[in-house]
Amino acid sequence: QVQLVESGGGLVQAGGSLRLSCAASGRTFSSYSMGWFRQAPGKEREFVAAISPSGGRTSYADSVTGRFTISRDNAKNTVYLQMNSLKPEDTAVYYCASRTLRTISGREYEYAYWGQGTQVSVSS
Repeated sequence: QVQLVESGGGLVQAGGSLRLSCAASGRTFSSYSMGWFRQAPGKEREFVAAISPSGGRTSYADSVTGRFTISRDNAKNTVYLQMNSLKPEDTAVYYCASRTLRTISGREYEYAYWGQGTQVSVSS
């Protein structure tokens, strides 16, 4: 089994920054791609960002490109999401997810393991 635990969420004003962390345990973290997704109230969960096992390849949703950065530290079994220039529409529960393959993906159903989520709220 894989355990993913997110942290770093909170309340921030528009234009501010937050850094989310996702600590993984239970399998070889460095072998698989990781992703971040989010779900706003009343909406479906959507893709935010993904990163390859080495960190050399990343992918972002259009809505966060240029503002968010995904990264990982394989020595610490942790993936990060640096969020800058936050907007009220970024308010959501943010989920960390892990694939069982090395290729990155923006498709929710291609992720096998999920964390419990961390709340991010951006006030205007």
